[in-house]
Amino acid sequence: MRTAVPGLPTPHPIGLSLPALYLDDDFTQRLTAGLDEVLAPVLLTLDCLDAYLDLELAPADFLDWLAGWVAVEVDESWPVALRREVVRHAVQLHRWRGTARGVELAVRLLTGGTAEVTDTGGVSCSAEPGAAPPAQSPRAHVLIRVADPTAVDTERLRQLVSGMVPAHVPTVVEVTGQ
Repeated sequence: MRTAVPGLPTPHPIGLSLPALYLDDDFTQRLTAGLDEVLAPVLLTLDCLDAYLDLELAPADFLDWLAGWVAVEVDESWPVALRREVVRHAVQLHRWRGTARGVELAVRLLTGGTAEVTDTGGVSCSAEPGAAPPAQSPRAHVLIRVADPTAVDTERLRQLVSGMVPAHVPTVVEVTGQ
């Protein structure tokens, strides 16, 4: 987040806005100069608010805050360009969460590779309450193809994919070269 920046000039000094009586008062000018130092980052942020909301221009620390606004988790260890892409695709990630398309999008964003998702699928219903559940238990297999499998943090990718599929579906993640 934006904090005090030593030596940052304010665009609107408070001391110069006071009535003429206070312009020559040393105490008042020093007091307002202290307030100027605290308020300068706020005023400059507001003056440039459109840049802070533009994903291409937003500073990295503010980008992480924007990610919170759209409810996506970004890792500070990720490159800034990757975090920008994840925030940019937040709506699609939420819309397709729990589907093969959502897993494929998340994998493409995070690894640059492709994902092939296969699951048992299927739906069953019964006109009688208490009927037996389907004979086949749900499961998913995600085959991820990347240029360099050694560059991928497989455990972190497993956690991501497990968070993208429905909670009751056991998932196997396999990373391979293209």
